[in-house]
Amino acid sequence: MNFNATHLSTYTQGLLLGASLIVAIGAQNAFVLRQALRREHVTVIVLACGLTDAVLMAAGVFGLAALINAQPLLTSLISWAGALFLTAYGLRALWRARRPGADLHAAQGPSLSLAQALLQLAGFTLLNPHVYLDTVMLVGSVGAQQPTALRLAFMAGAASGSMLWFALLGYGGRWLAPWFARPRAWQLLDALIGITMLALAAMLVIQT
Repeated sequence: MNFNATHLSTYTQGLLLGASLIVAIGAQNAFVLRQALRREHVTVIVLACGLTDAVLMAAGVFGLAALINAQPLLTSLISWAGALFLTAYGLRALWRARRPGADLHAAQGPSLSLAQALLQLAGFTLLNPHVYLDTVMLVGSVGAQQPTALRLAFMAGAASGSMLWFALLGYGGRWLAPWFARPRAWQLLDALIGITMLALAAMLVIQT
């Protein structure tokens, strides 16, 4: 396949769509930011987020969107599972935010092992129906409308937008480390995370 101006234009369209969808306050982004501030498994977390989005986008562009549209029960089950997961994590974050000391400082409190971090990330990603709506349904629907020869360029652009955002969040978050050296900042972050998780869970229940 020759990569010409048309492919570049299609790639750019995908890049802008992918970036616009992923740049929002959500459970996944909040988790990546917290890991970035703690400087724990950042590279693996960033790669896992980007590659997961890329796989879901590819699945949507190349046909899975039509399958999910035909299975409304699957969407409902994913919504309820995601709501339960987000509620549990949101309440846990609010519990941490009660006190500005101890387990809120980046250098204190229990660290997550790589397996624990990836397990939590998988929950935030795969149990969030909005991830499927954004990557599989929306990106997939737009990508499926592209001519067959341009679909790969579009999908690559959308995946690049996602990867760039997670890299920026994961590595740029370290610049915030001095501000988050104060326990009060971690308390505010956990409160924001908790409220965000519960709000997302409520939205999922209402929309189900």
